[in-house]
Amino acid sequence: MEKEQLEKLGSFIEANKGKRKFTQSVDLSVNFSGIDFTKPDNRLNLEVKLPNGRGKESKVMVFSDDRNINSKVEKYGAKIIPGSEIATISNDKARQNELLEYELVAQPALMPAIAKQLGQFLGPRNRMPKPLIGDIDRIVGGMGNSIYIRSKGKYLPTVHCLVGTEKMPLGEIAANIDEVVNAVVKKVGKHNIRSVYVKLTMSEPLKLV
Repeated sequence: MEKEQLEKLGSFIEANKGKRKFTQSVDLSVNFSGIDFTKPDNRLNLEVKLPNGRGKESKVMVFSDDRNINSKVEKYGAKIIPGSEIATISNDKARQNELLEYELVAQPALMPAIAKQLGQFLGPRNRMPKPLIGDIDRIVGGMGNSIYIRSKGKYLPTVHCLVGTEKMPLGEIAANIDEVVNAVVKKVGKHNIRSVYVKLTMSEPLKLV
């Protein structure tokens, strides 16, 4: 981030933070031009690991019948859902909506059942669980650092994501913003980015680019 942008961001956060009874999120929006997101090949579906985390705890839910997996994810406070409950959740709207409050991961063997029973609910929301393949500690332990940039809804030329909270140091927020913008530029090209805005939960937006 250039010095002028960093100073502008710092002044903006200082002017708006601490004014609410809760910790405000810092949110980023990137607006595009020249891209038709109604075409599947153009849609964004990026996972970005923020170098300084999101500034808030991430709730993780794990679909698993594997004792080894369960023992590893429990230390991260993950909520474990056995395979026998998948069909039950598919008929319970309240429990389906609860899924949206969590980062979802699953034992690979349960992915077909999840796709069959919950795919119609989670799929359109881009919330299908991530299969637990490889280093479980790295995947689950690092979920609080990841955000997802996805084209949604009517595929308007804009995406929004969390890049931190008002309590984080300015340099950490700026580094997170740079990581997101660089990931998007790598995908669509700098020439297709029309503008970049940042805002706190209850503030007006600030144009950065």
